[in-house]
Amino acid sequence: MVKLGIIIGSTREGRVSPQVAAWVNEQAKKYEGIQTEIVDVQAFDLPFVGTGAANPAFGEKIASFDGFIFVVAEYNHSITGSLKNALDTLRPEWANKVAGIVSYGSLGGARAAEHLRGILGELQVADVRSHVALSMFTDFEGWQTFQPADMHLANLTTQFEQLLRWGTALKTTR
Repeated sequence: MVKLGIIIGSTREGRVSPQVAAWVNEQAKKYEGIQTEIVDVQAFDLPFVGTGAANPAFGEKIASFDGFIFVVAEYNHSITGSLKNALDTLRPEWANKVAGIVSYGSLGGARAAEHLRGILGELQVADVRSHVALSMFTDFEGWQTFQPADMHLANLTTQFEQLLRWGTALKTTR
């Protein structure tokens, strides 16, 4: 069994990322060998790095997973500040684990996903190739209600397969 945290990195009011995370979580339930839990960065009220004491509950939560699926909103061609702060808050808790990316934005969140891949590499997180890129124009009604196109299920299924293989292999390194 590979335990994956579905990380919601957006904290903006009116965000749609909880809808996306819920969809990923529902799809994961259909996939044998994977156990998921939604982790909302907003719920941990993390101080900006260097401005206060770290939240030990956040570190414990992240340490409990074998890997992650990052639900990534693209803001200004990159990831959100809240996700970057959450990543920077910890180091060993992220290391030697696997990650998948489900991004969204006007171009499917592709630029944010690419920025995230570089950050994950520095944190020693192995990101899988399969990527779900959701368009704000076609997968969200009125930019608010998530209605994913069926075509995304194939990419998500491939991502689950890759996460299971890599997550199982990386357990041996921890």
